[in-house]
Amino acid sequence: MKTIENNKHAVANAIISGLALIAVPLAGFSQPLPANSKPAEAIRPFHISVPEKAVADLRQRVLATRWPDKETVAGRTQGVQLQQIQDLVNYWGTNYDWRKAEAKLNALPQFITNIDGLDIQFVHMRSKHPNALPLIITHGWPGSVFELIKAVGPLTDPEAYGGRAEDAFDVVIPSMPGYGFSERPTGTGWGPDRIAHAWDVLMKRLGYSRYVSQGGDWGSVVADAMARQQPAGLLGIHVNMPATVPADIAKALSSGAPTPAGLSAKEIAAYKSLAYLYTKGAGYAGMMVTRPQTLGYGLSDSPAGLAAFFLDKFNDWTYSGGDAGKVLTKDEMLDDITLYWLTNTAASAARLYWENNNNNFNAVEQKTAEIRIPVAITVFPGEIYQAPKSWAEKSYRKLIYFHEVDNGGHFAQWEQPQLFAEEMRAAFKSLR
Repeated sequence: MKTIENNKHAVANAIISGLALIAVPLAGFSQPLPANSKPAEAIRPFHISVPEKAVADLRQRVLATRWPDKETVAGRTQGVQLQQIQDLVNYWGTNYDWRKAEAKLNALPQFITNIDGLDIQFVHMRSKHPNALPLIITHGWPGSVFELIKAVGPLTDPEAYGGRAEDAFDVVIPSMPGYGFSERPTGTGWGPDRIAHAWDVLMKRLGYSRYVSQGGDWGSVVADAMARQQPAGLLGIHVNMPATVPADIAKALSSGAPTPAGLSAKEIAAYKSLAYLYTKGAGYAGMMVTRPQTLGYGLSDSPAGLAAFFLDKFNDWTYSGGDAGKVLTKDEMLDDITLYWLTNTAASAARLYWENNNNNFNAVEQKTAEIRIPVAITVFPGEIYQAPKSWAEKSYRKLIYFHEVDNGGHFAQWEQPQLFAEEMRAAFKSLR
């Protein structure tokens, strides 16, 4: 075993409380390299084993939290309410068990490989069905691989979840650079386009000559970028946070104009949702776009601060009426938050906003007109905005699937893994 600080090809350069995370080879998960491969292209088994000292340090910091005064209004208009965050953080310091979270990931085949100078950690779950369609899924912020792994079973073993053998997928779930156990970039340039290229390298390195890509949040932006790049073998993409906002609507939103005339009911609803985001709901993004490093000092030093920052978005973006605890358990939310803490990736993850600094809902800025391969979209009712089909058809010229479902939000795979898997089966059926 080699620790991160001693092995440039191991997990990341994150040192936690003076100790490193450990990459441990997993018996039975090794894959031989092609004859013409280079050592840097090796796919190495990966196992998570966080030192107990780091876990104990986190618990100590959590229990020593200094709380602010209670909010002075009813409701969430000032942010996360004191009682809610105290309930979550107190549970974190007393009953939460990171080892159970670690076991969830270690139960899946995990690997690490170096692409374009960075070590990328990923889950690679092959279906037992030989004709399974390879699918790479990209998480977002403040998510991680934890928001995606509940869907692995329904995707790879559809017969056990109401599907058919011919619905099966091989699933690849990488951690984006600077997130989770993937390496943190030490320079600039790791934006969505570069990540998109890296994901194609990864899929080819795994031996897939044809595959599809899916994403929500940043994953949607990366999937769009992959579709624009149109690498050989990429059959199509599915996104659940599509970039459909037309240029004239985007201009009206940016100027704070009232709802334009002539819109349909669904277009009006989308406009109002986006107007709220632009005026009251995007402060988190403004900080990360302009000052990710400044923000990172607080998020990297205060577990409660990190938890509150994330919980605010869990509340906003789940289909829960503003209370994420109705659809996600405390353990599920803390698995994700703890991953960011133990890998010390709050700042590196935030820098992706600084790198991109685009409007990810704007069809023009996302250059969706350049996409020439098939695109599928699922609209979840708790998404940041519900993309109207009229906008989607104008934005994605080869839209092959558009479906509005009745449950789930921004974290679709996390909230509704079975429904998400069913959507993948339907969305990509024509591309098999």
